[in-house]
Amino acid sequence: MLIYVLRHGITQWNKLKKVQGAMDIPLAPEGIELAKRTGEALKDVPFDICFTSPLARARQTAHYVLGNRQIPVVEDKRIQEIDFGVLEGSRFKDEQGKIISHEMEIFFEEPQKFERPQNGENISDILKRTREFWVEKTTDPALADKTILVSSHGCAVRALLQNVYQDPEHFWHGCVPPNCSINLLEVKDGKARFLEEDKVYSEI
Repeated sequence: MLIYVLRHGITQWNKLKKVQGAMDIPLAPEGIELAKRTGEALKDVPFDICFTSPLARARQTAHYVLGNRQIPVVEDKRIQEIDFGVLEGSRFKDEQGKIISHEMEIFFEEPQKFERPQNGENISDILKRTREFWVEKTTDPALADKTILVSSHGCAVRALLQNVYQDPEHFWHGCVPPNCSINLLEVKDGKARFLEEDKVYSEI
């Protein structure tokens, strides 16, 4: 099994440094371009199936990466971005890129201590649901020899990949995965290993 774990392209809220989470924000023009270029770089990959977050930015990114391939595209809420509840839509960085939100500073610096916002989720919530997805798909005999695209989000990607990192102390693994980056994994005999990490195929 080969799994290409993809983070979505750039959105307007990414550019504005707004807390996005479960808000359904579409790709910005730059995000569409980045997704198209990533799709061009991956045009020879024989994907069999795609699992995507139901949010538009992930679905659109998958659409542009897959191009003309006629394969099943299955939405799965378990790989949707963390829900920031009442924090959604607030700005968390200033013009210089400095974090100006105390809650979001904890989220990026000490994510395990990030308290669940009102109507939202914390790190343990997203670890739990992405783990359910990971275990279900990587143990499915019908997928054992398939090449799979998983289109998701920054925090959800890192949560999903914790099943391989096994390093909860370093949740972010050094950084938030870049937009349209790919983590490529091979799953064989129940064991997963990285073939590529945070690879960006196309810069704008």
